[in-house]
Amino acid sequence: MPALPERMQSGSPYPLGATCDGMGTNFAVFSAHAERMELCLFDPSGKREIARYDLPECTDEVWHGYLPRVRGGTLYGFRAHGPYAPEEGHRFNPNKLLLDPYARLLHGQVRWSDALHGYRVSSPRADLSFDRRDSAAAMPKAVVVDEPMHWTHGNRPHTPWNETVIYETHVKGFTRTLKRIRQHERGTFIALADPYVIDYLVKLGVTAVELLPVHAFVQDRRLTELKLRNYWGYNTLAFFAPEPAYLAEGALNEIRAAVQALHAAGIEVILDVVYNHTCEGSELGTTMSFRGLDNKSYYRLVADNPRYCVNDTGTGNTVNTSHPRVLQLVMDSLRYWVQTFHVDGFRFDLGVSLGREESGFDPNCGLFDAMRQDPVLANVKLISEPWDIGPGGYQLGNHPPGFGEWNGKFRDDVRKFWKGDPAMRGALAGRLQASGELFDHHRRRPWASVNFITAHDGFTLDDLVSYNDKHNEANGEENRDGGNDNESYNYGVEGPTEDEAIRTARDRVKRAMLATLFFSHGTPMLLGGDEFGRTQQGNNNAYCQDNEISWYDWKLATSERGRELADFVARLIRLREQHPTLRAAHFLRGDTEVAPGMREVAWFDESGAEMTQATWDYTEGRLLALRRAQAMGEKRADVTLVMINATPEKHVFHLPQPAANWRLACNTAAPTASEVAWSESTIEVEGRSVVLLAATVRTEPA
Repeated sequence: MPALPERMQSGSPYPLGATCDGMGTNFAVFSAHAERMELCLFDPSGKREIARYDLPECTDEVWHGYLPRVRGGTLYGFRAHGPYAPEEGHRFNPNKLLLDPYARLLHGQVRWSDALHGYRVSSPRADLSFDRRDSAAAMPKAVVVDEPMHWTHGNRPHTPWNETVIYETHVKGFTRTLKRIRQHERGTFIALADPYVIDYLVKLGVTAVELLPVHAFVQDRRLTELKLRNYWGYNTLAFFAPEPAYLAEGALNEIRAAVQALHAAGIEVILDVVYNHTCEGSELGTTMSFRGLDNKSYYRLVADNPRYCVNDTGTGNTVNTSHPRVLQLVMDSLRYWVQTFHVDGFRFDLGVSLGREESGFDPNCGLFDAMRQDPVLANVKLISEPWDIGPGGYQLGNHPPGFGEWNGKFRDDVRKFWKGDPAMRGALAGRLQASGELFDHHRRRPWASVNFITAHDGFTLDDLVSYNDKHNEANGEENRDGGNDNESYNYGVEGPTEDEAIRTARDRVKRAMLATLFFSHGTPMLLGGDEFGRTQQGNNNAYCQDNEISWYDWKLATSERGRELADFVARLIRLREQHPTLRAAHFLRGDTEVAPGMREVAWFDESGAEMTQATWDYTEGRLLALRRAQAMGEKRADVTLVMINATPEKHVFHLPQPAANWRLACNTAAPTASEVAWSESTIEVEGRSVVLLAATVRTEPA
C-alpha cells in the first residue's frame, strides 16, 4: 500500500459504503446519534491496525470522508463514539470495531470472545456495564472492492410466474459430496456453475433455483462451542457481502459466473434473504456493526423501555425497516444483488416483520411500497414468508399485489389429506385451486400462492413418510427443538425399513403428494433432493448440521430408486408445462363454459356426479375428481381430469360427462407407464394414488 495521507478529505455522503474511484476511496456510513466516527485501516492480514482517521464530515446524518491512495483490497472497519446509555437505547462503544453495513466483501471470520460485547459479560450490571477491550482481533474486516464485472452478453430468462417451478436448495449442500467436482470447489458458486449440475437441473425441468441465504453470516457462539455449525445461514452479518465460504477463490465474479451459467440454461436465481433481524441478537448480544453504529435507529426497541429489543423474529432483535435509512439499506442491498449479480428474485425470511409499522403489520408499509415502485425490482420475483412470531404474525394472503407468498396451508392440508385425516377433501380442493379464498383479491393471480409440501425447515419428503416423530438428537438440545406437529406418518416402522410393503406404501404416497403439488394451480416449489429421496434421518430442524445429514447424497441420486423418482418428477413438470389447465394464469371460478358441457372448473365424486354440499360435508370422503378446461386459440381447449384416491384400497372412478378422447397421461401407481389412449367410461385408481387424464376438445359444437 502506498504511503497514506495524514487526514481525510471531506468526500461525499453518497453512495454509502466504500466506493473506490481508482485514485482513492470514499467512505460513508449512517449514524443519526453518533458524536464522532473513526475509520480504521488494517494490514493485509487483518491483524494489525495501520491507520485511524476521523471521518471529517456529517451530512444528513451520514458520516463521510475521502482517502486518496486507498484502493481495492484495503481492509477497514469503523469505530463510533457517542453515548453509552442502554436505558435510552444508545450503545456506542468506540472500543468495538464495527463492520460497514455496506461492506461488499469480508476478510477473516468472527473469533468468539467476550470482547465482542459492548458490556462486561460477567458483570452483575449485565448490559448496563461498559467493556473497554478492543474487539478488532475478533472481528472480520470489510474489504474495499474495486473488481471489474465480467458479463458476457445474455438475457435473463424472465420466466412468467405461471410457468415457474422453483427448486429450493443450498449452495454448499447441493454439491458438497459431488466427487466429479474438484474438492476445493465443492459447495461453492463455482460448483453451482458446473455443467453436470446445470444439466441435472435442466433435465429435471425446474425453472428457478432458490438459494438459502448467501449473505455473509455468523457461526453462532453456542453452536461453535457444541462443535456444530450454522448451516442454513439465517444469521446475517452483512447484507451486501457474500458468505466467504461459498467463494472458492474469494472472487465476486464466481457468483456472476454461476448466475450466468444458470441463465444460459434458462434457469432463474432467487435468493433467500434475511432482512428481519441480524446476527447481533438481543440487548445481551454482540456489538459487531448495527448496534454499535446506531442501535436506536437500526433496531426496533420497546417503546417505554428502549433498553430492550423488540423480538418479533424469535432471534432477539428485529430490524427497524420503518426507519428511512434502514429502509434505504434494504433497498440498496436488493438493487445491488440485482444490478451486480443479475439475480432474478428474492424470498424474504419472516416477511411479516418487514411489513411492520408502529401499529403492526401493514401491507402498505413503506418498505413494501418502496419495493413495488422501484424500477430495478420491477421485473424480479418477490416472495414473502408470510409470518413471524409477533402479534398478528400470521398474514398468509394479506401481502400486497406483486408478492408471492409461501403457502403454509398448502403444506399442512396436503400432508393431512394424504395421511388420511378426516374432513380434508374440501381443504384439498382449495389448495388445488391456488387457495383462491386467500389470494383471489386485488387482481392477484394464482401464482401468488407458492405451494410446497416440504422446505428446508422441516422433514424432507422421504422423512415425511418414514417418521412419526422428529429425531433431532444431533442438534444438542435433547430433541426439544424443531416442530412437533409434522403431519407425518411412517406406515408401520419408524425410519428405514426393508419391509417391501411399507416401502411401496411410502413410495406411493410420495408420488401422490408430488403429483398434487405439480397439478395444483399456483407456483410449485420443490425441496432440493426430494426428487431422489433425500433423507435427513428424521431431523426436522437441520439448521446446525453442516454434514452428511444435510448434504445431498449423490450416490442415492444415482441409485435405481433415486433415478426412477427423479424421472417421475421430471415427467410431472413436463405435464405441467404441456397443459395450461395445470398452471392457469388466472383464477378459475367455474362460471365460464369453455366447451359444450364443460365449465372451466368442475368437481366430481367417484361416481362421476358433480359434488354437492352433502358430499363436500362427508367427513370420510377421500376420493375426488377435478376437471379443468381452458381455451387454446379459437376452436380448441385443453382439458385435464385429476382423480385422487387417498384411501389404501383401489376404487373405480366413472368419468364425468361429456365424453372426451382421453389419454391416460399419468398414473402415480405406475410411474414408468407410457401415455396411452383411454376409451373406457371408467378407470381404476389404486390406493394412495393420483391419475391424470388429458384431452383436447372443440370449443364449439361440431
